[in-house]
This record gives sequence, structure tokens and C-alpha cells, in this order.
Amino acid sequence: MRKKGEPTEMDEFEENKISKFQWFLVIFIPLIFAVTVALIVFTVAGVNVMGKAKEISGKIPFTELFQKDDEKEKPSQEIGKDSKRLAKLETEIKSKEKEIEKLETIIDTRDKAVEKAEVEKQQLQTQLNQLKESQDESKRAFKDIIRTYETMAPKKSAPIITAMNDEDAVKILASMKADTLAKVLEQMSTADAARLTKKLTEQST
Repeated sequence: MRKKGEPTEMDEFEENKISKFQWFLVIFIPLIFAVTVALIVFTVAGVNVMGKAKEISGKIPFTELFQKDDEKEKPSQEIGKDSKRLAKLETEIKSKEKEIEKLETIIDTRDKAVEKAEVEKQQLQTQLNQLKESQDESKRAFKDIIRTYETMAPKKSAPIITAMNDEDAVKILASMKADTLAKVLEQMSTADAARLTKKLTEQST
């Protein structure tokens, strides 16, 4: 039988419970405070606390096993995102390659067009040079003809000139010196001289 004033089992249980809680408050709370202060100090000092913690935990064999397991258990969702990103990049690369091929084709076509234009230019220049040479030869030949008519006696050259068509006759007469022209016209009939003189006047105006 319990004596008066003797503690009961319930009283002892409550007393032990309070004692443990007091120990928790005395030890755990200061520890949390100390850790918090240390984290703040390290952060202000520029130390990567999380990195250091991972580095230290990585050197512990037991925790290293957990880290490797975590790496192996990478979420399938992130793997799917990586695959989609990779596929997107490959598509962009193929698209850029097609654009490059298209630009190379355009450049090649333009180069060929430039080469063709250069060849045509050279051909036209050659034709122009040939034409100039031909004209120069014609001019030289015409000058030779004029020189021949001027050295001929007017009595002989006049009938030959009147036998030509008026266009050729006028060209020859227009290229003669004034005194030679007068002598040749004197040897022509009045009608021929009047007609050719009129055409010479029309040509000069």
C-alpha cells in the first residue's frame, strides 16, 4: 500500500518526461543556433556551404553510395526533356545545313552567270574591234579611191563618176579637193553637173 506523500508511478513518468524535454531544450536549440550562425558566417565569407557539404559527404563511403544511387535514379522526365532538346538541336542543325546548301547553289549560279556575261562581253569586244578594223580598212580603201580619182585627168574621171549611182558619186565628189571637184564638174554634162551639185549641197546642209 502506497504511503501518504510517496510519489506514484505516474508522477515519476511525468518527472522523467519533463527532464528529457529540458535536456532537449538545453542541447538541441543551442546546436541549431550555432549551426545557423556558422552558415551565415560562411555565406558572408563567400564559402559555398552546399558545395563543401557535398564534397565532404562525398568522401564518406556510406553517403557516397547514396549519392551514386541518387544520380542513377535521375527522373525520367528530365531525360525526356534532354532528348527533346537534343532532337530540336539536330533539327536546327539540319535546317542550317539546308540553308547553307541553298546559299552555295545561289552563289554558284551567280558565279556561272558572271562568267557567262564576261565571255559575252569579250565576244562583243572582239566583234567591235573587228568592225572598227573593217571600218578603218574601208576608210583607207575609200581614201585610196579618192586619191586615184584626184590623180586622174578630169576628162577621164568625169564619165566614170556620172556612170555611178548618185549616192556613190556624191561620196566621191564630196571627198575631193575643191579645185579638183570644179575641174571634174566642168567635164560633165550640164544636167549631170547640176544634179550632182544639188545633191552635194543637200548633203552639206
